[in-house]
Amino acid sequence: MRGAKIKPSLTPITASDPIASSDDLVAANIERLKAMFPELVTECADGVAVNVDVLKSLVGDATVTDADEKYGLNWHGKRAARRLALTPSTGTLRPCPEESVDWDTTQNLMIEGDNLEVLKLLQKSHTGKVKLIYIDPPYNTGKDFVYPDDYRDNIQNYLELTGQVEGGRKISSNTEASGRFHTDWLNMMYPRLSLARQLLKPDGAIFISIDDNEVTHIRAICNEVLGEENFVAQIVWEKGRKNDATLFSLGHDYIVVYARSKAHLSQMGVRWREAMPGADAIQSEYLRLVARFDDDTRSIEKGIREFYANLPKDHPAKRLSRYGNVDDRGVWRDDNMSWPGGGGPRYDVIHPRTGVACKVPEGGWRYATPERMNQMIKSGRVAFREDHTEPPIRKTYLVRVDDGEESDDVIDAESDETGIQVAGTYFYRSALQASNTMLRLFGSKVFDSPKDHEVLARWIRYVSHPLKDEVILDFFAGSGSTGHAVMEQNAADGGNRRYILVQLPEPILPADRAQKVALDLCDRIGVARNIAELTKERLRRAGGAIAQRSGEQSLDLGFRVFKLDSSNIRTWDPDRDNLDQTLLDAVEHIKPGRTETDVLYELLLKLGLDLCVPIETRTIAGSPVHAVGGGVLIACLSEKIKPKSVEALALGIVEWHGELAPAGETTCVFRDSAFADDVSKTNMAAILGQHGLRTVRSL
Repeated sequence: MRGAKIKPSLTPITASDPIASSDDLVAANIERLKAMFPELVTECADGVAVNVDVLKSLVGDATVTDADEKYGLNWHGKRAARRLALTPSTGTLRPCPEESVDWDTTQNLMIEGDNLEVLKLLQKSHTGKVKLIYIDPPYNTGKDFVYPDDYRDNIQNYLELTGQVEGGRKISSNTEASGRFHTDWLNMMYPRLSLARQLLKPDGAIFISIDDNEVTHIRAICNEVLGEENFVAQIVWEKGRKNDATLFSLGHDYIVVYARSKAHLSQMGVRWREAMPGADAIQSEYLRLVARFDDDTRSIEKGIREFYANLPKDHPAKRLSRYGNVDDRGVWRDDNMSWPGGGGPRYDVIHPRTGVACKVPEGGWRYATPERMNQMIKSGRVAFREDHTEPPIRKTYLVRVDDGEESDDVIDAESDETGIQVAGTYFYRSALQASNTMLRLFGSKVFDSPKDHEVLARWIRYVSHPLKDEVILDFFAGSGSTGHAVMEQNAADGGNRRYILVQLPEPILPADRAQKVALDLCDRIGVARNIAELTKERLRRAGGAIAQRSGEQSLDLGFRVFKLDSSNIRTWDPDRDNLDQTLLDAVEHIKPGRTETDVLYELLLKLGLDLCVPIETRTIAGSPVHAVGGGVLIACLSEKIKPKSVEALALGIVEWHGELAPAGETTCVFRDSAFADDVSKTNMAAILGQHGLRTVRSL
């Protein structure tokens, strides 16, 4: 094989290669349309196009122009905003282990960068995988930062705005005097929500904090992007009145909630529930009494009733004092045996003492059949009264008992989940709570309006399952409250949820007196003066506090830091005045200053692999080789591979691949400039191909 003269088959990866950018959403959308309606797709001078007239005829629209008025929200720049969401990103995320916590073990991500580009880069790896998105975007008050997207080169625009390259571009507030007050905000939000929708799981949801300035517009955008049929609720968060108002004191925000597919949630029987305030205290007292009295239910019941009697009047458990009975399953209260809404079945239920059929409830029996009723009686979930003149009562437990006795023919199942209540659309929580959290963590008021992580933990409990490795995303991370909430909730219920936070490194300006505390903190801890650094510091301190309090070693309280940058792969950008040097530079496809680790993680992104996927490294024939995700990607990114080492390196990779035995196809990647000549590249590809490794690429 060493001297074989075969045309090289090791395919190079270039800057224009699809693998070097995020998903081409336009091409994907055209393919979907073509699969459903082949007659829609045609050709024109610029390539593939969609025949709009055909589309109109397919949906029964007899018109032939787009000029007619349509129902919906329109603004200048909407088409460009939609186009911006569909434009692939050629950026990358560069790893920063030195700024991370528990890099080798954590599954959490803190990404520093423009969230529009980051959302594009996450499309390949996270489409349809995020369970909950929570965002607290700029409210457009005239003071908060609005992302001014540059349609020509958003990566360069981002680097200039954040001071990472010289460009002289300034960050400015979006004031009402600009004449584009709502337009700028809408153009910022629309493409981000469009990309976010793609990331949600079928049973996922998005929660958006907003106030009166833009609540009507965010609803209109979400109706279009997510579907009006997927609107779930508009929650009112009352934070306390202010005395500085002239007409009304606006002391509330909203949380607008949309499902990815509300119909899917209904089909799956998904219910969002939360524990009633005070239920935990009652259950804790019950468990204490059980430890003291063992199976003496009378003493336990007496103790529970004394517990209620001794509670302060304003204690939340006082409202649940109807749960004053105890059996071997737990604390319970008597509940209605009638079919919800009336019209239930009517059959004889014999009283065990009198032998006479009990009175049937006015709405009919709650249970659909006599067999089901008998099952519930035998299991001890039904209590008879003194005689047959009154219907028996149903036991409703403070904590749901899953002992195999429940069945699908139990109507209105949430009534059997007590200590549990339906999520409400109004709640009160003082804004001081979040400020106090900041004071405990930092000793000062670092953020003006941090979100309350305990409130966010409430949404996380509603939507996510603690043990399913579910992903929580926040792409306006701000103070890092969402990451804090995920860690706290995992500590509370033993969950293994993971978070992805995205935050722009928005500069903290020395001239802004309101940011002096934040500026001083950055200087004191020795980090750059930007918001993303404070996000990371919040996560470090919150994780440390949780670890100290819980003592649980298995909790994931770390995070991997990545930073948005231009691609590691060099683009062809010739210097017309110095073509000789341009040609010499083009021999190396990797940009100068980029590390092997940078390139490796760009490969993960562009191949759609998780940034926290396990990576093993071995030295084979003198070169480091990386096996990613159990062998789905094998990369050797050495700068030089000697011709005499090619065969040994190839056979070593083959052997390791056999040990890993990945389930799917493996992609092998090498640095193109590492090979001395085409013969060496050909030999590498041929040896790997002979052993079943046929997808071999070069950078």
